[in-house]
Amino acid sequence: MLIALTARDKPGALDLRMSTREAHVAYLKGSGGTVFQAGPLLDAEGAMCGSLIILDVPDMAAARDWAAEDPYAKAGLFASVTLDVWNKVIG
Repeated sequence: MLIALTARDKPGALDLRMSTREAHVAYLKGSGGTVFQAGPLLDAEGAMCGSLIILDVPDMAAARDWAAEDPYAKAGLFASVTLDVWNKVIG
């Protein structure tokens, strides 16, 4: 099951994002195939302001568990996080 995780950073949290980025990227890379695609969302000036991560998981509970363990989430970076079932059509 593919799940789109969309997270929006809290306003003014770029320093927090940057200080936890290394741990976040290591978590993505160490997820054993759970992360299908990932990258930051950018604001109008090109600064990182959120995340879009496509997870390949058995069910929504696994997606919630994965999201809760993300170092960004643990650091309190996000103002909001949504998890939606996603259907890959192209790419």
